[in-house]
Amino acid sequence: MNKIRFSITGFGNIGRRHAEHILQNPATELVAICDINPQVQALAPQNVAFYTNLEDLLQSTQADVLCVCTPNYLHEPHTIIGLNAGLHTVVEKPMAISVAQCDRMIEAAEKTGKTIFAVKQNRYNPPVQAVKQLIAHHELGNIYMIQVNCFWNRGDAYYAGSDWRGKKGKDGGCLFTQFSHFVDILYYLNGPITAAEGWINNFAHLHNTEVEDTGSFVLKAANNAIINFNFTTCSYQRNMEGSITLFAEKGTIKIGGQYLNTIEYQQLAGAQLPPINITAKANDYGLYQGSMSNHDKVIQNVVDVLHYNHPVMTSAYEGREVIKIIEQMYKGAIKL
Repeated sequence: MNKIRFSITGFGNIGRRHAEHILQNPATELVAICDINPQVQALAPQNVAFYTNLEDLLQSTQADVLCVCTPNYLHEPHTIIGLNAGLHTVVEKPMAISVAQCDRMIEAAEKTGKTIFAVKQNRYNPPVQAVKQLIAHHELGNIYMIQVNCFWNRGDAYYAGSDWRGKKGKDGGCLFTQFSHFVDILYYLNGPITAAEGWINNFAHLHNTEVEDTGSFVLKAANNAIINFNFTTCSYQRNMEGSITLFAEKGTIKIGGQYLNTIEYQQLAGAQLPPINITAKANDYGLYQGSMSNHDKVIQNVVDVLHYNHPVMTSAYEGREVIKIIEQMYKGAIKL
């Protein structure tokens, strides 16, 4: 069976993470990289073609998949360019920064017959999968209430490192850039949101961002669960918590840690889940840490889908639903 050939556009921290796992997977091959900054070529593998223009990459190389690892506002155009060139696309979070952009991406995928893989690597976290199975087997019964807490730190160095982070038109806001994974896990476990209202403010980043750094929301789910969603990038000096707690008819369970990497407590009507506490699995970018480092599983899912017809872990339609929830939250937000 032929190796699946990957190319990458955007060779920053997350693009290099994609490259690492493509190179490590025996079923995949990295054939080309694109970044507008020619200096990052020094970080690329020597035997991989490097381009500073995506159109040049697509015209000059033969690939099966394009990983879109560029800034948020470029996800739509780069995905559509890749699809129209006949490549499947792996799109980093957030899938886009509006539902309208997602719709155009999905339309292009349908026209070309290619697949969009939305990157939501936290779905692979063992605690998340354990709770997903409880829900799938109806072992929690009706879900009454969910608490989501996202308490991270993003300092000046983080925003100084790029010309798009914290810019409203390019970044979109914290719910897109920092916390879309938590919105996704909320959706993955409990489904769509029908109403949202809350408050947002920029407390500590007025000097270098155009978006909020803190918010608190109350959401109503389609299954009538009440959800409280709190987030901030003002946690002092370091990330502190990323958690989801479910209060249900037949149990209470908290997925916690800094990155949804532990089961902190549980009280279930059925059998207790085995203890899960995963350490040293965050995406570590030196000055800051991101979500869980499961990109190896993202790449393997592409292999499984294209070679073995397995289901896509996060489809473009699910990626769109996450963006829809974020739009609902911002629409229902009052700026302090």
